[in-house]
Amino acid sequence: MNVFLTSCGLETEAIERAFLRMLTKEPTQVKAMFIPTAAISPDAVEVLPKCLNDLLKCGIARENICVCDLHDEVEDELSGAFDVIYLCGGDARYLLKRVREGGFDRKLLSFIRQGGVVVGVSAGSMIFADDMPNNLGLLPCALDVHRMIA
Repeated sequence: MNVFLTSCGLETEAIERAFLRMLTKEPTQVKAMFIPTAAISPDAVEVLPKCLNDLLKCGIARENICVCDLHDEVEDELSGAFDVIYLCGGDARYLLKRVREGGFDRKLLSFIRQGGVVVGVSAGSMIFADDMPNNLGLLPCALDVHRMIA
């Protein structure tokens, strides 16, 4: 399973290298779906350029990045069309609601089962964790993002 759950994205070189090892293609050939749906507050919207830059700095071409906000149903299958799905941070409950209501949950889980790479950032990670009601069921434990451990 190629699910990469983070609190702050591909922020360090070590995290970036770990992500790149998950790819089966050269970054310039990778097709990515970028999902900013959780960013419903001004603070979360402000971080979106940094999130998009995560993919760009890894070598994924801008023309190979499709922005999808999940307010419309995603009609096509994800496998074959995309190599990476990047779920941005923001409001996890809102993101999970949009994922579930549009049926994107089934497509996302199928994409993961077929070897697609998913990057979750903050809220994009939390929707997979067991402590969130109605979660996507991939992480059988709680997830506390942005927590500093001394």
